[in-house]
Amino acid sequence: MFEKLRSRWTKLIEPLVIRMGGLDPSILTWSSLVLAILSFYIIAGAEQNSEGAIGIMFAIFLILLAGILDALDGALARHQGTDGPYGDFLDHTIDRVVDIGLLLAIGANVSFVDDPRSGFLAGLLTLMGSYMGTQAQSVGLGRIYGGFSRADRLVITLLALIGAAWQAQSGTSGIEVVEMGDFVRWVMLGNSELNGMTLALVVSAWGGAYTFLARFIVTRRLLLQ
Repeated sequence: MFEKLRSRWTKLIEPLVIRMGGLDPSILTWSSLVLAILSFYIIAGAEQNSEGAIGIMFAIFLILLAGILDALDGALARHQGTDGPYGDFLDHTIDRVVDIGLLLAIGANVSFVDDPRSGFLAGLLTLMGSYMGTQAQSVGLGRIYGGFSRADRLVITLLALIGAAWQAQSGTSGIEVVEMGDFVRWVMLGNSELNGMTLALVVSAWGGAYTFLARFIVTRRLLLQ
């Protein structure tokens, strides 16, 4: 859904791109990665208290700033006429590192998440969804963007993290799912509580699985036409 706003965003940042002039776009690309890694560290260690709430909100700010830099690098390269295969390769590589790193960081937070394996599973399923879009491109179909887009996932994850920050500040606990049966626990990726961070993992995991299947079906249909 949010992927459709890409063209509007491009027009919005155009004045800023022009003001950047001859700045090397790769500086923006690598800076976005550094900011994202710092946010991962903060999220992984955030506790359920006031300091943890501040840390989570600061991490969200860093992720948003990294996202802006990530969007600016490609626009700046196109403005300078220096965009090419390597820039596209680097941009997509760092996108995947950020996507998976954020989920691993959330999964590593022992204050909100019971089972760190849920972060690995969410990361794996997310990566599979992204891979299917790339695989379609490799066989000459162009990149497939159906399913649960990266923009959708990032927005929902950030909203879930805001919820986690509110929980940390207010001392509000999540919804216990232990007594709801094995199926619910399975859907929750082995976690016993539904809170801001486990919600981000669940949405990313099952959204990634849905994206994989949706893009596979579309790719198969196009290839067999």
